[in-house]
Amino acid sequence: MDAAVVAIAGDGDADAGHRRPLLASADDDDEIRPYPASSPSPQHPAGAERKPRRVASLDVFRGLTVAMMILVDDAGGAWPGMNHSPWLGVTVADFVMPAFLFIIGVSAALVFKKTPNKTVATKKAAIRAIKLFILGVILQGGYIHGRHNLTYGIDLDHIRWLGVLQRIAIGYFLAAISEIWLVNNISVDSAISFVKKYFMEWIVAVMISALYVGLLLGLYVSNWEFKVQTSNSILTIPTPGNEIGMKMIQCGVRGSLGPPCNAVGFVDRVLLGENHLYKNPVYKRTKECSVNSPDYGPLPPNAPDWCLAPFDPEGLLSTLMAAVTCFVGLHFGHVLVHCKDHSPRMLLWLLASTVLTVSGFLLQLLGMPFSKPLYTVSYMLLTGGVSGFLLLLLYYIVDVINIKKPFILFQWMGMNALIVYVLAACEIFPTLVQGFYWRSPENNLVDLTESLLQTIFHSKRWGTLAFVVLEIIFWCLAACFLHMKGIYLKL
Repeated sequence: MDAAVVAIAGDGDADAGHRRPLLASADDDDEIRPYPASSPSPQHPAGAERKPRRVASLDVFRGLTVAMMILVDDAGGAWPGMNHSPWLGVTVADFVMPAFLFIIGVSAALVFKKTPNKTVATKKAAIRAIKLFILGVILQGGYIHGRHNLTYGIDLDHIRWLGVLQRIAIGYFLAAISEIWLVNNISVDSAISFVKKYFMEWIVAVMISALYVGLLLGLYVSNWEFKVQTSNSILTIPTPGNEIGMKMIQCGVRGSLGPPCNAVGFVDRVLLGENHLYKNPVYKRTKECSVNSPDYGPLPPNAPDWCLAPFDPEGLLSTLMAAVTCFVGLHFGHVLVHCKDHSPRMLLWLLASTVLTVSGFLLQLLGMPFSKPLYTVSYMLLTGGVSGFLLLLLYYIVDVINIKKPFILFQWMGMNALIVYVLAACEIFPTLVQGFYWRSPENNLVDLTESLLQTIFHSKRWGTLAFVVLEIIFWCLAACFLHMKGIYLKL
């Protein structure tokens, strides 16, 4: 069997003959024995043959994360309060990406707990990371124009190289390589041996964080200029001939965390080039850049020039820091592997989540604000801690007290999360459906359903929210159908 499968789903049913792919999965990645082999439980009496029990809360966690991504992406425009923070601070939407990365780390710890051949495991991890990265470039690089624009294609001079799936690919690869090569081959029978086994991974996470902070605060950001594609509007896809001039941004500073002069944007402009950055960044919803802030809108009078500048929210430097969230997930996965009973697992998860969350708030008080576009250390710690609390809560409800039925929709979605993400969150399915219309492109099933709900609720906002909820339920049921048919997408 493959040692790793890159897909945002799950693997390792209690049935040893039934395999499912995962964001990073192995033969039995979600199979954990809840009790030591030498300690019989009421459910598993001594002498009875027991199979590993699947940790269903991991599926629920994945499914809930995908559902939240669909919600904030499709309803965020109508409900700016649930959309991403324009620059500093956090909203519900800002916890979604870290949750993806967190569960990748948890999964990688389960996937690579046994690596008989490190070279083969490394090769497979690299190949799958590359596949995920290429898929991200195709889906998020600008080639597919989205559900409201029934066209495709992009000038390679303007393709966007980075994005959500690319960030997931990089985080997964770093976590996988660390788990394959940096874990000491010793048995864990105490807290000290646990630390010795995974000490090098923690050192790498600290080194990455130190490198990020050093570059963020130490790089000198000089004055820079960019091509203005259009004026007083929201940029979509650049087209030849719509450039109206150059704008100069005055910087000449170190350690700035504002939109125009931060080191994250500087690194991307130097290494990737202005043309390959995201053209519609979240800071266009700030008060300086939008009369409808925190929503997009026309530029206010005397708006600064940087409001029209590109910036990639999944840039190189911020992705480096985002990968540390995968290392946080690795720690939670290690606890899941080595603690064979519920109580110590939950206690250690509670301790780790509390330390992470408190550390995030302390860093904010010391001057490191929460910022998803920059992926600051304080933001990483806060969102990692909250992800840990969420996993702890779901684990207690779903796996400890065995309440699964209220979460069954999310569990189905978590079992096939990759295909749901690609078809729904990347708008592949709605775009295909909208390709069939009656006389006018507006007369399609997707737009007409949304308009009908807005009419029923007498509100564009509530109608859009109802449409998105209906969309999430649809994908949960679609994932259920695939699960019943034994269809699971993997790369």
